[in-house]
Amino acid sequence: MTGPAVAAVRRAVRAFLEGVEAPAELCVAVSGGADSLALAEATAYVGHHRGHVVRALVVDHGLQEGSGKIALDAATAAKALGVDEAEVRRADVTGPGGPEAAARNARYRALAGHELVLLGHTLDDQAETVLLGLGRGSGARSVAGMRPHDPPWGRPLLAVPRATTRAACAELGVEPWDDPHNAEPRFTRVRLRTEVLPLLEDVLNGGVAGALARTAAQLREDNEALDTMADRIFTRAGGPEGLDVGVLEGEPPALRRRVLRRWLLGSGVRELTDGHLRAVDGLVARWRGQGGVWLPGNLEASRCRGRLCLTSQPTTRGE
Repeated sequence: MTGPAVAAVRRAVRAFLEGVEAPAELCVAVSGGADSLALAEATAYVGHHRGHVVRALVVDHGLQEGSGKIALDAATAAKALGVDEAEVRRADVTGPGGPEAAARNARYRALAGHELVLLGHTLDDQAETVLLGLGRGSGARSVAGMRPHDPPWGRPLLAVPRATTRAACAELGVEPWDDPHNAEPRFTRVRLRTEVLPLLEDVLNGGVAGALARTAAQLREDNEALDTMADRIFTRAGGPEGLDVGVLEGEPPALRRRVLRRWLLGSGVRELTDGHLRAVDGLVARWRGQGGVWLPGNLEASRCRGRLCLTSQPTTRGE
């Protein structure tokens, strides 16, 4: 007989799959931890009833001794929980940022190439992501957290507490693997999990993780509405020669900067910060005949003949 925790995880997966156009093959990222094992079992159970083939994808980061065996054990556990196939992929953990960012980027690269890959992020993970966004001060888009469906990634468990996935594994008789990195205080997310969130729960009398997740959901809805409005403005203002300043001038700053963000990112500007965006916005809202704004990638945004234009500048010697 199914226990309440297993049933809760299955309900979350079922609700997610009913809301998306799911391909014939469902992929599940499995680490061997409680979240991913509970998700694998639920996806196999729900997916088979819906006629899907379910494949577990296990990423071996190679960052600790015995990682190969850990990955094989995770694949074996997923098979025992009902998935049709389990595959181990080795990740190359390199690139900019700290170890957390490098490992995360490597993991996503290793999992890419499928129409839909389900990830075991829970309500607690969402709360941590919102707090990270607040700490960075990077605006509503960051505080809105992770999307439940951001193709090819699917996150059915964003409303399911981590305690529920652990309870589901206990009901299934499965012993999950606990990554020792999840207890390393040198990682920011670990300190949020073990120090900050428990303190907030204590000071605010509980329910903080759920409240942060609800806030993220509300902000995502607001962002989607604002982005839709900004897309319409972009259509009116855009053209081969840049953006028409006359169209932008009368718009609220929040919408205007969304238009500028879409234009700059679409034109090849990378590592765009809030400072960059506000400086370019100054060419519209605080125009005094000033010069252009230098942007990453040796690009310059400037105002010329009533339009915002983006030009490539030569790299200076020594850069």
